[in-house]
Amino acid sequence: MRNAFIEELVALAADHPHVALIVGDLGYSVIEPFADRFPDRFINAGVAEQNMTGLAAGMASEGYHVFTYSIANFPTFRCAEQIRNDVDYHRLPVTVVSVGGGLAYGALGYSHHAVQDYALMRSFPNMLIAAPGDPMEVRACMRYLVEHPQPSYLRLGKAGEPNFHATVPQVAPGKWLKVTDAATPGPARKTLLSTGAGMGIAMNWRQHPDYAGHEVHSLPLWSMAAKAGQPAMLKDFAVVETIEDHLTDGGFGSWLMESAIRARGVAELNIHALSHAVCGTVGSQENLNALGGLPLRLPEATS
Repeated sequence: MRNAFIEELVALAADHPHVALIVGDLGYSVIEPFADRFPDRFINAGVAEQNMTGLAAGMASEGYHVFTYSIANFPTFRCAEQIRNDVDYHRLPVTVVSVGGGLAYGALGYSHHAVQDYALMRSFPNMLIAAPGDPMEVRACMRYLVEHPQPSYLRLGKAGEPNFHATVPQVAPGKWLKVTDAATPGPARKTLLSTGAGMGIAMNWRQHPDYAGHEVHSLPLWSMAAKAGQPAMLKDFAVVETIEDHLTDGGFGSWLMESAIRARGVAELNIHALSHAVCGTVGSQENLNALGGLPLRLPEATS
């Protein structure tokens, strides 16, 4: 995902001279293509993420669309006040980019576990969350964000994620993307609805007999404002099961349930998210996801 991000950012910056990138003294071996080609629009703010966000807001107020880039919680929780007061409140075109969403940096411990970021960022009323599930969705989200500049949060994995879309899809806030049909269609539609890295888990779960009758959908763009359109999406399904690599509390599944709380006749909703058992635990992404209740592959049924 990181490579797709920087490739798309460079391509967009070539056509949009107001696109700029600020990093918090990291991203080396990833961000060089942008820094080398657009040195006048690249700033290393150092290990000073709050200043990085304030600087981004100032540049955005002067006409730039600024992407700030750092690992996991550093450009979000460390900068919560600046995002809330400087970026979101003033509706400025700053995209906060967090690399290593979920437990991608599991071996580096709790300081690098981004499992509460949705809860923080979705509480800002003007913030659009972009949580792509594969590199194609990264490109789609980048194109949407540049064409529709606004306060936004782009949550990326690390590298090596497979493509599940054959081409770059068309994305819009609140719009569900169909990734696959049901392997064994039934009379009532069921789907696994993922955001972010949950897509990879959903695609693996679909191979299990318990989920062979489910379609797979992705929702890469969502926000407080996009809640209103979700009951219309839900009404076409009997069962919707959300998947996210975030704590259950305050996450994507909670957001969807909130959107349907006053709606009638919507689908049965089930949330698959991480338990708090992962908090403070160190390990690989796959092992920590399994510990938190999101195994990459489900065990086969035993007779």
